[in-house]
Amino acid sequence: MGEGSSLTRIILHMSAHSAAGRDRLAVDMRVTARQLFEHALAKASIDRAFQRHVYCERGVLRVCEDLYDLDSYRRLLVISIGKAAHTLVNSLEMQAGHRFEGIVASSLEPVSQARGFRYFRGGHPTPNQESIRAAEAMLKSLGQNASSLVIFMLSGGGSSMAERPIDDDISLEDLVATYRVLVLSGAPIAEINAIRKHLSALKGGRLALAAAPAQQVSLLVSDVPDNTPDALASGPTMPDSTTAEDCYAIAGKYDMLEQFPASVRELFQRRALEETPKSDDPAFQRCRWWTLLSNASVVEACKEEAQRLGFAVEVDNSCDDWDYARAADYLLGRLGDLRKKSQRVCLISGGEVTVKVVDGGVGGRNQQFALACAQKIAGANMTVLSAGTDGIDGNSPAAGAIVDGTTLERARARGVDAKAYQTSFNAYHFFEALGDAILTGPTGNNLRDLRMLLAY
Repeated sequence: MGEGSSLTRIILHMSAHSAAGRDRLAVDMRVTARQLFEHALAKASIDRAFQRHVYCERGVLRVCEDLYDLDSYRRLLVISIGKAAHTLVNSLEMQAGHRFEGIVASSLEPVSQARGFRYFRGGHPTPNQESIRAAEAMLKSLGQNASSLVIFMLSGGGSSMAERPIDDDISLEDLVATYRVLVLSGAPIAEINAIRKHLSALKGGRLALAAAPAQQVSLLVSDVPDNTPDALASGPTMPDSTTAEDCYAIAGKYDMLEQFPASVRELFQRRALEETPKSDDPAFQRCRWWTLLSNASVVEACKEEAQRLGFAVEVDNSCDDWDYARAADYLLGRLGDLRKKSQRVCLISGGEVTVKVVDGGVGGRNQQFALACAQKIAGANMTVLSAGTDGIDGNSPAAGAIVDGTTLERARARGVDAKAYQTSFNAYHFFEALGDAILTGPTGNNLRDLRMLLAY
């Protein structure tokens, strides 16, 4: 055999060796990204937050900087709402014992039920009949006096899990239709919740009004931007910073009016929304609020672990509430710039991106973002993970997905067209085919989303 054939064999062997090395590196980095996500979830757990911030000794409950002598109150009532509702109740009882009564509204079934608590399985992302029953039970139980202590524990998703329309003409069916319009509008969560508040008998501080004049303390596990805490679960216990005028503007901005059911549309057309209570309302004089966990908690945990693993780490949350495609372009551009300065880079981004869904399939904002990234990093030594800390992304069973420079090549080998899945908003089935969907199941927590972009 001639020299040319030998040289060809050597080149092919070197090429195969190089490709195998690249594939091994890609697998290693996918594993690393998943481990970073899992580590951040564990460090930002509700149990750990309670160990740091909530403690009970000799009948005195400490919540951050506040002390409550539990024996001095005639009644101790707990209202827990949201995706983390069960975990919060369990953590409270671990710290303070079985001395409370209360109501729990979550979209998840509890593993076990605490004695003295009533449980409701509300809907998400839209309310159901149990959501209405939960709201009615809460309002009925909150006829309190000044010698009661009410502990509210609020987490993401609570907007739909306990709900009652403020106007009796709005049926459950109309309420569900309105929520669907809001969720699919492409509006950021703070704007969605502004409208929810003004249509609700609970939200926008109205639950605190119902509990007055009792002493109230709210423990928050936040899935909203840190500068808008009253958007969490649509702010049932906090003064509302949004106004009816804001709602009219938001509905116009996203062309919602014609999509609303008639009972809701009429309120907007007549500009008849009832204003929510503001910070000067006397109902808030005996109210305290403490954020136990937020998106910053999970971002910081991820940052510390990535630094420990030897990455040069940067945090950039500036694309919060951006359209997913714009966010993908921006963050990959930032990653490219950082890569010029260091061999191993980890760019972390918290918050949420938005997706305006048209005739969607199965997926969510994290998988849509990841799929957009996959098409921009083909062949590059880059890995992108995007996932929700609640373990649920959109209408899919996945928390999110992971992509890298080999994703498109592996997809083509399976006859899977990335662009087609992206344009049909059907990203979950793309990642399911590749084994790159992140499946955690519901985490019992909800601290918004976490994106990490690695270059190596």
